[in-house]
Amino acid sequence: MRKLIDLIILLLLISAAPQAVLAATPLSSLPTRIDAEYDVFKDDFKIGTITGTFTLSKDGYHIESLSKATGLFALIKPEVIQVNSKGIMTKNGLRPITYVHERKLGMERNTRADFDWQANLITLTDRNGKRTLPLPAETQDRASAIYQFMFMPLQDSTELNFNVTDGSRVKEYKYRVTNDQSVTVPLGTFKSSYVSSLPRGDEKRTEIWLATEHFNFPYKMILTESDGSKAAQVLTHIHFER
Repeated sequence: MRKLIDLIILLLLISAAPQAVLAATPLSSLPTRIDAEYDVFKDDFKIGTITGTFTLSKDGYHIESLSKATGLFALIKPEVIQVNSKGIMTKNGLRPITYVHERKLGMERNTRADFDWQANLITLTDRNGKRTLPLPAETQDRASAIYQFMFMPLQDSTELNFNVTDGSRVKEYKYRVTNDQSVTVPLGTFKSSYVSSLPRGDEKRTEIWLATEHFNFPYKMILTESDGSKAAQVLTHIHFER
């Protein structure tokens, strides 16, 4: 059951950003607020919902995400997961300063990351305590990574390599980009870029569809386990405010 509940937040946090890319869209053209809602499915059964808010100002950005189990899963384990990411803007997009992942029930699994870009160090806090590690250039956290796609010229990319932290570790990811695709969600069919993880043994496979005419925002994501089971996150509501 814990594994299924974890999928509610995992799907929202599986995308990420490349190292050292220039902004694909001028800052003045970007929305100052994005509100999004997703349904989460496990093998075609709805197990949860995710709501996310991104706000952008001259002082930086703030991301909030709230994940909840629904239906039978909510009765068995009414887990609620809240994620916050705050940071500043650079010519390469988002630069995280703090990342916090908090659970309502499994509080021992809460994590936090604090970024020190001047010293190139990152401090991670989880159930194992606090430790400080080297901070790779352009590292994103699992929340900021989603919105970093807005600053990427995906039409000029075929592969992405990047580092992302979840508050417990910093991990490198590799993705392949396929442009001129489409994605269908309850809101309709949209032009998209298709981003998929490169095969690495029996690891999970991640697939992301980014709406190219809507700031490269993720409209659909699928996570395939090594045993073939699938979890999907599908956009049900989106609002861009300028």
